[in-house]
Amino acid sequence: MTYLSLGLRALLTLVFVTAGGAKLVGVPMMVEGFDAIGFGQWLRYFTGLIEVGGAALLWWPNRQAAGASVLGGTMVGAVMTHWFITGPSAVPAIVLGLLCATVLYLHRDQVTALLGHDRAS
Repeated sequence: MTYLSLGLRALLTLVFVTAGGAKLVGVPMMVEGFDAIGFGQWLRYFTGLIEVGGAALLWWPNRQAAGASVLGGTMVGAVMTHWFITGPSAVPAIVLGLLCATVLYLHRDQVTALLGHDRAS
């Protein structure tokens, strides 16, 4: 499971640092996409920060579940945006969300530790 987690986290990091970085530096395609959403460019910056920050959390000791949760939540928003506002396909966001969910599952012990539950009870 360790190798699966490492591979998934490396893939997610590559994708989210690339996409988040593109949002932060103002790649024209990203600017146009967020113009189509209609909430202003602040959302592009916010989303870029969330994506880069979530990718960093994937590598922070005992914070992999938090990073996967943040990135997975971002993908829920992306799926809803594709379905209801921009189209055409939400499949990439769905796949990334499922990969985030897999990392969250692999590191579920961090969630129970955070909540104060141990596995023995």
